[in-house]
Amino acid sequence: MERREFILASSGYALSALGLPDMDSITRRTKTALPGAVRVGQGEVAAVRHMVKALGDSASELGGGHARHLAVRYLTQDVAPWLEGHFSEATGRDLFAATSQLVHLAGWMAQDEGDTPELRGLAQRYYAHSFRLAAEAGDPELSATALRGLAVQCVDLGYRAEAVQLGEACVEYGRHLDNPRAVAYYEATLANAAAQDDDRRMATKHLALSEAAIGRPTAAAGDSWAAHYSPGRWAHESGMILSRLGDLDAAEEHLHLALDIHGLDRRRTRAIVLADLGGVRLRQGDVDGAVATWSDFLDCADGIRSVKVQAALQDMRVRLRRYSGVPEAQELREQVARIAG
Repeated sequence: MERREFILASSGYALSALGLPDMDSITRRTKTALPGAVRVGQGEVAAVRHMVKALGDSASELGGGHARHLAVRYLTQDVAPWLEGHFSEATGRDLFAATSQLVHLAGWMAQDEGDTPELRGLAQRYYAHSFRLAAEAGDPELSATALRGLAVQCVDLGYRAEAVQLGEACVEYGRHLDNPRAVAYYEATLANAAAQDDDRRMATKHLALSEAAIGRPTAAAGDSWAAHYSPGRWAHESGMILSRLGDLDAAEEHLHLALDIHGLDRRRTRAIVLADLGGVRLRQGDVDGAVATWSDFLDCADGIRSVKVQAALQDMRVRLRRYSGVPEAQELREQVARIAG
């Protein structure tokens, strides 16, 4: 079995592992709901979508380490009985799609909370369950987004070939979507995976396809994460891809663009962009610029519980050791040490 297949297979535990029911066909479920099953309508679907937005907004602001237990409790105590309930086929598909978003959010929260085997495994299982729910709902955009979660996790863990394969699957699922932002989201995912795999040709090709898509007009953003992939988020991701490819000037330009457009109302996002920009400036030899940017990052990151923020703090601390003769750099390093404990 290939490692990509192993990742997906090992993630595909029964939903009962999360306190959720196993999935049957939605069509069959509309005819075979157990006696006494709760009746589910569009009101319950709207409730799930509302909770996804509320919890997602909180996590985007303060990090995945905040309120994950609330998302899991709502999923297992409120939503799980609805999945076993009595509903029409149309409502069932909407319910499974909304639940796919909630499960994906729980996976993102776990991934962002910490870099431990337990949390990594939990995030992987959530993403796999999100994919199954989306597939059951017949929603290719949510299916692609769940695969993107797995692809990004493979990038973070160094499974480069698997990340490329999952990125290709994202692109394939989203190929016929009438949503330019979603197309840009998945093309950038594949570009990032290819860049991590040192495949400049593939990375450049799909980054260009992503740029073309993000520049096209789009209808009002929908409910899924892909539909909310803004030009600013694209600029941040593209900047880091360009940094990986060695084009530091273009990377800095894109990160500045991201700060101008995106993250102003999300402290976690702005903090991560500032951390990345500081790193790019340091690689360019601009020590003063890096120190100034990282100082802004520290102010922005206060109180955020995110593994990416913690990783950025550790990265700064190590890199600043080389500049013992620069008072501002040493002062910043001492400040990082106090924050990190």
